[in-house]
Amino acid sequence: MTDQFKDVESKDAEFVLHPASSITALLENGPQMVVSAKGSTITESNGTDLLDAVGGLWCVNAGYGRTELAQVMKESAEQLAYYHTFSNASNPWQVELAEKLVKLAPKGLDKVFFGSGGSDANDTLVKIAWHYHALKGHTSKTKVIARQQAYHGTSISTASLTGLGGFHREFPLPLDFVLRVECPHFYTRGKDGETEQAFCDRLIGEIADLIEKEGADNIAAFFAEPIHAAGGIIEPPVDYYPKLKALLKQHDILLVADEVVCGYGRLGTWFGSEQLGFEPDMMSTAKGLTSGYFPMSAAFISNKIWEVLKEGSAKLGAFSHGYTYSGHPVGAAVALANIHLIENEGLVNQAKENGAYLHARLREELNDHPFVGEIRGRGLLAGVQLVKDKANRVLPDPAEKWPAKICAAMKKAGVIVRPLPSVGTLAISPPLVITRDEIDHLVRVLVGSINSELK
Repeated sequence: MTDQFKDVESKDAEFVLHPASSITALLENGPQMVVSAKGSTITESNGTDLLDAVGGLWCVNAGYGRTELAQVMKESAEQLAYYHTFSNASNPWQVELAEKLVKLAPKGLDKVFFGSGGSDANDTLVKIAWHYHALKGHTSKTKVIARQQAYHGTSISTASLTGLGGFHREFPLPLDFVLRVECPHFYTRGKDGETEQAFCDRLIGEIADLIEKEGADNIAAFFAEPIHAAGGIIEPPVDYYPKLKALLKQHDILLVADEVVCGYGRLGTWFGSEQLGFEPDMMSTAKGLTSGYFPMSAAFISNKIWEVLKEGSAKLGAFSHGYTYSGHPVGAAVALANIHLIENEGLVNQAKENGAYLHARLREELNDHPFVGEIRGRGLLAGVQLVKDKANRVLPDPAEKWPAKICAAMKKAGVIVRPLPSVGTLAISPPLVITRDEIDHLVRVLVGSINSELK
């Protein structure tokens, strides 16, 4: 297998600019060439099998190698490989998918706009928020609140929403429409002697102060992941979202749930909003929508927002937003088949049960570890917080690259987890089909690698 792929490996750096990758590392080490996958396991060009405990990029919910999805892709492409959905053109698959998604979505989200990925879903909802307020005569409501340590994408607008500095360096970002508020992580942001409830109230108070300072008439929306993913697997205190929703509603500021990672079963429910008292006005989804088998996103809006857009259309004509691949017939067919597969195999409940098992095993093995401060997450989304000083909650120096070192050791032992260097965290988000034997293997390798690398 190595000889078979040597040629393409050598050409990679010559022709490909990789996303979110080090060019110098690629030139020195070459690419990781993945050539096949099945279940929760990927296979590299050298024949090495690796348990993928990240699910690609948080997205292979139904697992790899699902021939059912490949067959649907083939059949739908043979029938209608592509047609646009501009100018009220449509196809049966996007209609059926939209109907299905509205039935699964949190209450009140009744209309769906399709795109190609999470970044364009969030970009779409920024524009809809602006459009919605402008149509109501509130043209000054253009600013958007987002949180530190948030991840909302890498387009110009969504990289601005993203609260991770690495996505801004040497770009003229973030754009000035974004207002930033504190990350709701009590473990790392709570003050000495502060209770979690007091921390929650302080953060909501700071958001209220920001709204007063900037003027509610200037703020369109607040974007939030139910649980921060790339920013550290961070869940706010229990009362945070209900109090946030009440505050935003008071000022006619839309609450947007970024469910690109949390959606489609990962937390043990169809969407994370269901568990966290979120009640969004709009919602972005992607990744698990097709389990990564086709690039597709679904952005949801409420009927309240749609009614305003409808009235605006009577005056303006077309809703002037869209993408070449919006409502792609093959993508919609694959998404439908993926949703049915997740339903028929009970993968949402499996994520709940095996997620509880994963968190129990992590706590059992690592709660008392001197270099582990916290185990976070829900369902099959988990974060292991590394600490240099457990008693004082001191995180490791990013320059020491603890997460990267541990992940490298784990890969040598046959398991992939994701390093989150900005918060000293190891992220876990395996396919929902992961077995308990595979979870046990994951935990053994994780513990062994932490012990071997942090002495």
